[in-house]
Amino acid sequence: MTYMCNPINMEYKYQFTELRGLNVTYREAADPSMILFKGQYYLFPSMTAGFLVSDNLTDWTFHHLKDVPVYDYAPDVRVIGEYVYFSASSKSKNCSFYRTKDPLNGAFEEIEGIFPFWDPNLFLDDDGRVYFYWGCSNVTPLYGVELNPENMKPIGEPIALVQGNTAVIGYERNGENHVPRPPEQVEEMVKNYVKMNPGVTEEFLQIIRKSLGNADPYIEGAWMDKHNGKYYLQYSAPGTQYNVYADGVYISDNPLGPFTLAKNNPYSYKPGGFLPGAGHGSTMEDQHGNWWHASTMRVSVNHIFERRIGLWPAGFDEDGELFCNQRYGDWPIRIDQAAMNPWNNPQWMLLSYGKPAKASSFEEGKGASKATDENVQSWWKAATYEPGEWLEVDLKHVYDVHAVQINFADDQMNLPLPDGATLQQVGEIRRYIDERKYVTRWLLEGSTDGNSYFVIEDKSEAATDLAHDLIVKDEGVKARFIRLTVKELPYNQSACISGLRVFGIGHGEQPKQAIAVQTELLGELDLSVTWNELDDAIGYNVLWGYAPDKLYHSHMVFGVNQRTIKALIKGEPVYVRVDSFNEVGITEGEVRKAIG
Repeated sequence: MTYMCNPINMEYKYQFTELRGLNVTYREAADPSMILFKGQYYLFPSMTAGFLVSDNLTDWTFHHLKDVPVYDYAPDVRVIGEYVYFSASSKSKNCSFYRTKDPLNGAFEEIEGIFPFWDPNLFLDDDGRVYFYWGCSNVTPLYGVELNPENMKPIGEPIALVQGNTAVIGYERNGENHVPRPPEQVEEMVKNYVKMNPGVTEEFLQIIRKSLGNADPYIEGAWMDKHNGKYYLQYSAPGTQYNVYADGVYISDNPLGPFTLAKNNPYSYKPGGFLPGAGHGSTMEDQHGNWWHASTMRVSVNHIFERRIGLWPAGFDEDGELFCNQRYGDWPIRIDQAAMNPWNNPQWMLLSYGKPAKASSFEEGKGASKATDENVQSWWKAATYEPGEWLEVDLKHVYDVHAVQINFADDQMNLPLPDGATLQQVGEIRRYIDERKYVTRWLLEGSTDGNSYFVIEDKSEAATDLAHDLIVKDEGVKARFIRLTVKELPYNQSACISGLRVFGIGHGEQPKQAIAVQTELLGELDLSVTWNELDDAIGYNVLWGYAPDKLYHSHMVFGVNQRTIKALIKGEPVYVRVDSFNEVGITEGEVRKAIG
């Protein structure tokens, strides 16, 4: 038995990017391919110059990649026979395939490619035939073709498989919460960007305007699974920088279609909570028959590609619908090395939301309260670069604390390129992935009275660089005050914490059931849901689905009693339930038929 809390606890590598003379430094890992190979789990994300290995899906060890194009986006990894096959994205050159029998110690053998592609995905069918899917565009569709497994050359012509359709598929629409930015908001954001980056060219500003505006959605990130004779072609939309970045799925009886949109869509969708986004990923069955979905989560403050990796329980229901459980998708979950129920509720509740916080110092506008607002895009930032700056959360009562997640942020670290580093051209951007070893060191303490403190975890001498570290005390510790003292960070930067998140067992009763739930159809793709605010709830989960027993979608909210669901599919029925939660537990609401 182990525990995890999204984003997954791994080394997120820094990179230095340069686009038209502007330099930005940030962490990135995205587009994960996850496989089971010879009894171990392998995770290959974009822009890490390596891969991660785990025996239990919680403890990940980083390994450097060699002999493959680590600067090409969206690495695809599949097991075919004795080999692990690797490929990645480029539009400027023919993309090769690479294979090895031993990713940890062996070399990769190159199989020369004959055409360029972006967001690749290999698939081995039960009969030994190999298929290939690719595509990443707001203009062209996803394509598929059969490959000759001897030389990985196409057999026949590519077939167009999936195209965007925003008139019917609500979740494909662009924008934060699927709401496009008005032109005046785009211009205000451009002005703020110019203030932060004086000297930026008008040509580059036009690129920013286009990316911030209401462009067509990107249809990308193909991944294929087969289950009970059906082919499940997964894809992502509308854009990685949005909280609504999601994975949808089409189903067919044949690997090259024709495909039909599944009734349960988007099957991976996490627009709310601390860290949103759940698009462009992979779906895998573990050694115990459990299914898991790994995908991309959104930070997108320093750069739109500032991203992390999430992992959630998934599966196929009795009707063959692919689902993913993201109801409490960035809270700690227990992982057993056995068959599990993918719909288990969390064991521990969130104790830190909105709680008072103080710090040794802070920059204006980045005070201690930013670490308890459940928003990864805001953070406490210390006013100095000195080690020893601290942040403390007052839970207001002595609780049984079982887990603390420490989320470090990066604040406009536009650093010069390290000595000897060489920028690599990736599309329009030149970048360098910093593969040097860094450490993140801190001391976590607890107190029941604010005067006498005890050590919860001491990583003052840690040899790891974990920006989203999870500390679990299975038996629990009694504490009211949780204090983090930051000792050392990469590049000697100022301490920045986007979330000092505390989980455990509260006092009292579970919240009352949400009442006066009302739904109103605002258009063919938009549904407003309202309810009465409860004085004993700290948040709500709005659940919906196409049947009363298939409420597979969710949107977590705090401090509001309304949410507009803009991820509907035209003509499909919709059932809704509003669950309330507090520091003690979760109270399910009543299922209500909203459409159909």
